[in-house]
Amino acid sequence: MKALLVSAVALFSMASSAWAESCPGILNYQAQKLRSSEVIDFCAAFKGKVVLAVNTASNCGYTSQFQGLESLYQKYKDRGLVVVGFPSNDFFQEFDNSEDTAKVCYLNYGVTFPVLDKSSVKGASANPFFQSLIKATGKSPKWNFYKYLIAKDGNSVTAYESSVTPEQLDSTIESLLSAP
Repeated sequence: MKALLVSAVALFSMASSAWAESCPGILNYQAQKLRSSEVIDFCAAFKGKVVLAVNTASNCGYTSQFQGLESLYQKYKDRGLVVVGFPSNDFFQEFDNSEDTAKVCYLNYGVTFPVLDKSSVKGASANPFFQSLIKATGKSPKWNFYKYLIAKDGNSVTAYESSVTPEQLDSTIESLLSAP
């Protein structure tokens, strides 16, 4: 019985190691959803998908981009696009409490894509996911609604300025989703 237990533990350990190795490093991140106790494991939830990560703010001139982000998400979610919102007050345009942020996202704009708890997205205090995005692209968010598009392989990452609208990314996302 003891030998069987040791074998099972060894097999589980090998399977866990293989799974962890097959996950792109950039997706080795977990974060709590906005106004929820649910934690998203990026590797488990997003591996093999095209990910559009966006630092958001509720009181910004670009806040209306939530509408375009939601449209992209609805258009492509069944084909493997994930949009993830990262509320941040790094540019002093996000509410202090998550209830107000959630109201803007969910009630004002009808967002259904994952939006996470507020975190920093630039500099030394950036959350580890954004640190990885910055390292991969050499570009740090200069303002709210800066966008990072991650290919299905999890290794190819492209940064887009805040002024690039979600609609302008449509053909690029289509190409990434169509790629093997």
